[in-house]
Amino acid sequence: MRVRLEYGREGLEVELPDERVVRSLAYKDAEPLADPVAAVQRVLAEPIASPPVAELAQGKKTACVVICDITRPVPNELILTPLLETIEAAGVPREGITILIATGLHRPNEGEELVELVGRRIAETYRIENHFGERRDELTYLGESPRGVPIWINTHFVDAELKITTGLIEPHLMAGYSGGRKVICPGIAGLDTIKAWHSPKFLEHPRADCGLLDGNPVHEENTWIAKKVGCDFIVNTVIDDQRRPLEFFAGDMEAAFIVGAEFVRDVVRDTVAAPVDIVVTCSAGYPLDTTFYQAVKGLTGALPIVKEGGTIIMAAGLSEGIGSAPFQQLFKENPSLDVFMERILGEDYFLMDQWQLEELAKVRRKARVKVVSDGLDSETIDQLFVESADSVEDAVQASLDEYGPDASIAVIPKGPYVLAQVE
Repeated sequence: MRVRLEYGREGLEVELPDERVVRSLAYKDAEPLADPVAAVQRVLAEPIASPPVAELAQGKKTACVVICDITRPVPNELILTPLLETIEAAGVPREGITILIATGLHRPNEGEELVELVGRRIAETYRIENHFGERRDELTYLGESPRGVPIWINTHFVDAELKITTGLIEPHLMAGYSGGRKVICPGIAGLDTIKAWHSPKFLEHPRADCGLLDGNPVHEENTWIAKKVGCDFIVNTVIDDQRRPLEFFAGDMEAAFIVGAEFVRDVVRDTVAAPVDIVVTCSAGYPLDTTFYQAVKGLTGALPIVKEGGTIIMAAGLSEGIGSAPFQQLFKENPSLDVFMERILGEDYFLMDQWQLEELAKVRRKARVKVVSDGLDSETIDQLFVESADSVEDAVQASLDEYGPDASIAVIPKGPYVLAQVE
């Protein structure tokens, strides 16, 4: 069985034993929008539970439009072009518009990467700012949430008369689904906010998981925070397995997001009849698999369908390496995941980006992990609490040798963009 995994920009062809593969999990068939520009214009004029964006923009002199950073394959130019035209036509002057990149605590997007993100015309015509979550002087404090999370949000957004967010709705390992409220928290939140919201208090909750909204404290908390901050209008999209828009959802931050999340669940959910011994997966290719930090999402996406004591084999490009300096430091100063978990469950230990290692710890409590990549050497990979492998085929064969001739395999060619579950 020949399968193409999403890997880097080009993909990776792998050969798997037909007789052992019980399922290749994939999106349901869905027709991409024939005219996505017209679809954006339609949802701007006929939004969900909200007046049209042109009506909201009337009388406003400043607007902040938030977009996702380079780690999300959002068709930003497609969304921004009619959106910006609409709010300018309604009277918001171009010099009063700020496009804010929701980096969270990621690195800024600049130069040609910025052009890739929004298109050259928008990059050269509009004021575009990166969010820096560690720069306290660029944030505004809005008090504490009922759960005790301090709310620090980018001042550009807080001060804007018209607040608009854009984004992508997809399965998310902690918040259930991305999109909606998530571009505000953590997208344009400060370090202290993200530190508290990404703490074990939230992430160790059994409902803080992919595809879950009801009872998920991560979702509930950033929804509360986003409502406190205020958001006048959202424009979110759902894309297919070739990253073509399937639908756009615009309007009220909560109502439009929920409709979009229900839509995306129907498209991306696929199942196996029972947990399998081996899951072959990826981290959805560029831009999500550029670092090991982001690629952990490929592992958590496979977690629901792997047996206790099974193996997840992940191919990821890792063209930018491990991740941030603090994330790399976590591997240097923690001899094991048990030691790491013991430390973060205490009160005195914190390093930025520790939440992604916490997610890796959840995976490793259940399964072995083998990583195939040409972005990091095997020695480095072996220091990340996972095992390196020269190829997916080698890793599969080693696992078959371990589990025996009746071992079962599932493959997720699109990685965490598929919501993998047991029937």
